[in-house]
Amino acid sequence: MANYEENRIITSTLAYAYPDTQRNAVDGVTMRVKNGEFLAILGHNGSGKSTLAKLFNALYVPTKGTVWVCGLDTKDDDLVFDIRQHAGMVFQNPDNQIVATVVEEDVAFGLENNGVDPKEIRVRIDDALAAVNMTKHAKKAPHMLSGGQKQRVAIAGVLAMKPDVIILDESTAMLDPSGRAEVMNTVHRLNKEEGISVVIITHYMAEAATADYVIVMDEGKIALSGTPREVFAKVDTVRSLGLDVPPMTDLAHMLRESGVNVRRDVLTVDEMVEEVCRLSSSI
Repeated sequence: MANYEENRIITSTLAYAYPDTQRNAVDGVTMRVKNGEFLAILGHNGSGKSTLAKLFNALYVPTKGTVWVCGLDTKDDDLVFDIRQHAGMVFQNPDNQIVATVVEEDVAFGLENNGVDPKEIRVRIDDALAAVNMTKHAKKAPHMLSGGQKQRVAIAGVLAMKPDVIILDESTAMLDPSGRAEVMNTVHRLNKEEGISVVIITHYMAEAATADYVIVMDEGKIALSGTPREVFAKVDTVRSLGLDVPPMTDLAHMLRESGVNVRRDVLTVDEMVEEVCRLSSSI
């Protein structure tokens, strides 16, 4: 097994089958999440991406193969508590994760259950809410918050546990564009400033385009992997897997098919502007 200080999550020939099913939902996956990495996992519905996320957090136990989280084997029942300290999970619907009637009490919930000293709890609540820019909402009722704010509270609750990895399982799926932006800005900042590894399971190609590395799942297996540029440049392959590509990558693809010599790995509006300026200057 590779050094867990360099790799927060490591899987080896990982497989998982739901009870009473013949087909593996995750089938022979070997991969790793590096220390400080921002990893996006994509795939159409039923591809195995959310199952993989739950295996990372020991919510599911492998049928075959192994998952190590910070060096801990998820098959060891005695280590489940420790594993979830290292790898915190944020789910799709924040209402299902928020349990208290006051924001700061919700952030404290997991800490109190784990017997953390009250003085330490106060420090961790303040630090976690500050990290997600929710300090001024500490005394509010969660039901008074927007969807994006609720999800940031859910992230704060995970963050207060001081995890090495945060796993977001389609955590922006129920949010409007502004809520999605709030959550993505928050997790990117935590990744860059705090060095927390982030795994995001998402349907949004624009979110995946901001990751360090992308994995595309299909029928429980890894169908594609690489940097966002490497993966999304394979437009036809990505589409054959039931996914789309970022809008500017799509535009670059259409231009190339029309005979315009633009880069095939364009991801952003700024990069497309650069390409247009480059072509204009050569006329």
